[in-house]
Amino acid sequence: MRRLTSLARLLMLTCLLAFAAARPAAAQSILRDSETERLFADMSKPLIEAAQLDPKNVKIVLVSDPEINAFVAQGQVVYIHTGLLTAADNANQVQGVIAHELGHVAGGHSLRIYDGVRQATVVSILSMVLGGLAIAAGAGEAGMGVMAAGQQAAMGQLLAFTRTQETSADLAGASYLSKAGFSGKGSIEFFKKLQNQEYRLAVYATESYDRTHPLSSERIASLKQVYERDPAWNRPTDPQIEARFQRVRAKLVGYISEPQQVLQRYPESDRSVPAHYARAYAYHRLGYRDKAVEEADSLLKTAPEDPYFLELKGQVLLESGKPQDALPPLREAVKNAPDAPMIAAMLGHALIATEKEENFPEAEKVLKTAVNRDNDNPFAWYQLGIIYDRKGDPARAALASAERYNLQGEPKLALVSAEMALRGIPTGTPDYLRAQDIAMVSRTAVKKDKNRRDR
Repeated sequence: MRRLTSLARLLMLTCLLAFAAARPAAAQSILRDSETERLFADMSKPLIEAAQLDPKNVKIVLVSDPEINAFVAQGQVVYIHTGLLTAADNANQVQGVIAHELGHVAGGHSLRIYDGVRQATVVSILSMVLGGLAIAAGAGEAGMGVMAAGQQAAMGQLLAFTRTQETSADLAGASYLSKAGFSGKGSIEFFKKLQNQEYRLAVYATESYDRTHPLSSERIASLKQVYERDPAWNRPTDPQIEARFQRVRAKLVGYISEPQQVLQRYPESDRSVPAHYARAYAYHRLGYRDKAVEEADSLLKTAPEDPYFLELKGQVLLESGKPQDALPPLREAVKNAPDAPMIAAMLGHALIATEKEENFPEAEKVLKTAVNRDNDNPFAWYQLGIIYDRKGDPARAALASAERYNLQGEPKLALVSAEMALRGIPTGTPDYLRAQDIAMVSRTAVKKDKNRRDR
């Protein structure tokens, strides 16, 4: 964080009081991809276990944000920005970041921040009271001085609290890397990237008093001694994890970066798997379907049964207006990756997009399987709602819409859809009870929102 100006110091305390409420909002723009989520799960599992957490309960989530950052909110979720993933050179660097964030999770820092805020608030309020009394007694200038000094003291106390949490997470992350047998080189390399960014943005400082995080130079100095003594310091990353990381990073670059920039970074002369991946998405976004399919076919020549290469080809064909042609690669992808419900949801979409009634039973089957395995996919619920509507089952179509709106954080629409479902679904059935749950949660959320606006 940049060094704080005088005005910023006065405003920062108020902003940090809303820290816990604001942080989860940043997770609203989430990018989901089966291959990426599988990579995150595999590369983080040893770290999660080292932190004595259950891998089933911890999620690593990709957030669409160009900033080089990662954070945790309430719960056991680590959010990684797309900017961090594309800036990382290798998997070990990302593992270092994940280890640090797991330090926050294991330490309960997202909850303990309230302790720091509470302590700082007491100092702030006390200074306001004393300053107000001084002003009332006729010592206006002295009273304003007391207030300003109190605000600065409160700010310093809160910033020191957050720096302590960051240092604690650094050391915890180092211990997790060691227990997992992962080198700390990636962690040091990434801190150096951050340090270079500080220089480049002219925000480098020689002391960290008015910062939320310790200086990168301080973190490098303290951690390097710890990492270099560890037996895993010179241990290379698992080659398969590294190869998968390079694929995923190139795939992301192709998906989010300007297509022309992608083609410059991965020219036609580069015949590697990551390059084919990135160019496929770049050509697809430019509307060059044949070129995108050609890149996908090049990938399939190297691994004909790879479900993610098959998914890519199916996606290009589907989104280019060729849903019927997309069915064979998507069916094969689902067969080869039965535990990837997002691919199944894409197959369901393609089956519906053919507008052939004979494909609807298959679409219903794969979409039901998809939402049963991954209930957090609004798009799959939307597609399932289409199927129910085509079948003449408006009540369950409404329930599917309620599920979708609930996941998208739209309680008013979720409530309307849930109430519509309740009017048509038999009482006491599992679908009826689910509609009741969504209605109850949505009604509470609508009331809270109304109360906030009426204040």
